[in-house]
Amino acid sequence: MGFSFWLARLRSCAKKSAFSNVYRDSSHFNKFQFTTSQKNVPSSTIAERTRTQSFSWSSSLLPLALAVSAGSFAFQSQLSLCEADNLDSRNVRIGGKASTEYVVKGTHKEVPQELIDELKAICQDNMTLDYDERFFHGKPQNSFHKAVNIPDVVVFPRSEEEVSQIVKSCNKHKVPIVPYGGATSIEGHTLSPSGGVCINMTLMKSVKALHIEDMDAVVEPGIGWMELNEYLEPYGLFFPLDPGPGATIGGMCATRCSGSLAVRYGTMRDNVISLKVVLANGDIVKTASRARKSSAGYDLTRLMIGSEGTLGVITEVTLRLQKIPQHSVVAMCNFPTVKDAADVAIATMLSGIQVSRVELLDEVQVRAINIANGKNLPEVPTLMFEFIGTEAYSREQTQIVQRIVSEHNGSNFVFAEDPEAKKELWKIRKEALWACFAMEPNNEAMISDVCVPLSHLAELISRSKKELDASELVCTVIAHAGDGNFHTVILFDPKNEEQRREAERLNQFMVYTALSMEGTCTGEHGVGTGKMKYLEKELGLEALQTMKKIKTALDPNSIMNPGKLIPPHVCF
Repeated sequence: MGFSFWLARLRSCAKKSAFSNVYRDSSHFNKFQFTTSQKNVPSSTIAERTRTQSFSWSSSLLPLALAVSAGSFAFQSQLSLCEADNLDSRNVRIGGKASTEYVVKGTHKEVPQELIDELKAICQDNMTLDYDERFFHGKPQNSFHKAVNIPDVVVFPRSEEEVSQIVKSCNKHKVPIVPYGGATSIEGHTLSPSGGVCINMTLMKSVKALHIEDMDAVVEPGIGWMELNEYLEPYGLFFPLDPGPGATIGGMCATRCSGSLAVRYGTMRDNVISLKVVLANGDIVKTASRARKSSAGYDLTRLMIGSEGTLGVITEVTLRLQKIPQHSVVAMCNFPTVKDAADVAIATMLSGIQVSRVELLDEVQVRAINIANGKNLPEVPTLMFEFIGTEAYSREQTQIVQRIVSEHNGSNFVFAEDPEAKKELWKIRKEALWACFAMEPNNEAMISDVCVPLSHLAELISRSKKELDASELVCTVIAHAGDGNFHTVILFDPKNEEQRREAERLNQFMVYTALSMEGTCTGEHGVGTGKMKYLEKELGLEALQTMKKIKTALDPNSIMNPGKLIPPHVCF
């Protein structure tokens, strides 16, 4: 095809609509308004939100906003073509390679009245156009990312069939949809940069089946992992993944999360047997049987896990369960440097001991815990372990690790077997993030999520720590040291552009350092909008083009959580 053909295509793209740069006033929706206040939002949702907000003092301090986005065009060597809408005035590809844009941009078109009527018929009173509700759903609760638009409608489906009907209607009208669960993700996964329909899945939270002898459970996506474990405890079972409090099973599947127990039990991809997913055309797909293993066809389950709502909406999850351990020991010890601590984590894994947790906190993080909780812990790099099994086996593991610690400059090795003492020790780690805000209560946090092969962990943390300590910003290190994954909480003033750019620089330094060690930009938090810019360097253009082809095949109208995961400059 000649140059004139491509020139005509470019001119056609250039005529597409421009950004909507501000949140639209709720009065714009008056002609649709049959739900105008929170009284029309499901009461269970409001009650749960009120309880959660009153319980967590830190929720108001958690981050809002970052950079990146959806849809742009790119000239590659073959002059391949993508959407031109999201090319800003300085020719920066929003969300593309090297983008440092703070607000996620997106196109917007008015939601047709016909779709509003169809959604009303499907959801009845379980939907809202109220501005406050839409704003709440368009602003991530645990993330500093933000977008120029918010959802036009929020729906609360009660069944798989309702989800199918909602998605089918949105696809017919080519209106974007954004699945929404516990809103604990931190990379802008639930932003609505192009407006559209937010599908809040929290009313679908039942345990549909529990097979005790098979050690599996079939659940709806809106149930939280903590609520599920409360349900399972009387049966002597538990689900072993433990991300942030409030995370739901559907969202955990979407982001392919893990947590502190991943070193023993694996990540979400290892603990999901089967899914049911609503595709963009409304079809309901079962990805696998309930058998523990299968070689039947493409592995659609793993395709959907980690797809972040860009390929379908998860409506049912079959989970692999574990027996509650007979006995456990929690241990803690100190080190002069983070490298010493990381070396012990590596040595422990190489020893063959099957630890269930190995967590590392640097001295800044321990100081934050002391300030937040009134403790007097030694403010030095600290490792925490959990050993499980029989009483004899757990104690044997503890003694072996104690010897390893003593050989690597470790000190103050303490351990607990009493349930209350263990709970108190582990509380130190579980509340680490909230403790950070005690040091800088008016700041927000940029949280890194790099992961490297275990042999590179000590070097990565050492190099990162030198850069972090040299910065004027307060930065803490929290690592899942047993599998090479570590987070840095970088506190910055969101009103100070210089501080935001410094936080971004530090985050980028750690990502590029991890990638140079054959690591990844995200070990468990997912891509969303915040990590898109690193994917080409990590995976290569060919891999991203393959993802784009899959996305286009399953979602030709690009309604499924647009502007996430796949960088906008990727074409095929």
